[in-house]
Amino acid sequence: MRLSIWPGAGQRYDDILDMARHAEATGWDGVYVADHFMPNAGPGRDPDGPTLECGTLAAALGAAVPRVRIGTLVYGNTYRHPAVLANMAVTADHVTGGRFTLGVGAGWQVNEHEQYGIELPPVKQRLDRFVEALEVLHGLLRRPSTTFAGEYYQLTNAVCNPKPVQDPLPILVGGGGERRMLGIVARYADIWNTWGRPDVIAHKSAVLDEFCAKQGRDPRAIARTAQALVVADGPLPEVHFPVIGGSPGALADALAEYRAGGLDEFIVPDGLLGRGAERLKAMDTILAVGRAA
Repeated sequence: MRLSIWPGAGQRYDDILDMARHAEATGWDGVYVADHFMPNAGPGRDPDGPTLECGTLAAALGAAVPRVRIGTLVYGNTYRHPAVLANMAVTADHVTGGRFTLGVGAGWQVNEHEQYGIELPPVKQRLDRFVEALEVLHGLLRRPSTTFAGEYYQLTNAVCNPKPVQDPLPILVGGGGERRMLGIVARYADIWNTWGRPDVIAHKSAVLDEFCAKQGRDPRAIARTAQALVVADGPLPEVHFPVIGGSPGALADALAEYRAGGLDEFIVPDGLLGRGAERLKAMDTILAVGRAA
């Protein structure tokens, strides 16, 4: 099972780069960044806190760190036109020499849409738009030219050149909705990602398998990735996100459970890892436990 790190974009670039370089040097497999323009508004959060932009950050890390994969968790479709995003992804893939994973999602964070005056449609319309965006991305990244006449996107003999270094450049779809989103994953994704503890991921992965069977697609064609907050050694906090660990032994058990459930990659957000030397030490502990689990 691959292990990747997810530095929060609400910190200095130098600190993010330090994490990425440490991951590179110590044997982690990938580095991911999120696509938001501000923190999510909510209790205990600073809604005006600094946030670095995802596309620029991913390309910068890809140029500075030469081995690990670089990915996005995940570009928001509501504020990134898929034709523009396809060109961004190709450029990132060339910058990284073929190490880029294009993570995309339907979009969800309310405050950034409100502040920037960007429409956040109801869920059904948002997913309809996302399906069209995935059609556009597949066309531009994988075919010589694309003509598409959708309700939300229209392309005429559109090209995206050069093509990616990777053939194909992997498209990761983020989301865990069992009524529709996992069906979208089954149709369009090379990689699936969502949050969850091992039991939740195993359940949703089985649902994804069912959608693949309905669509006649081999479920093994879709890599499975997930994340949860991690405590390398210490008490588990009461938070709204799934969290694992608390001790090296408990962390090993959780990672082994993910692996047994068929997970291909576990991604570690840095939110509970501390800062500076403490964070790098936690990364070392997690990596050692993960490789031994």
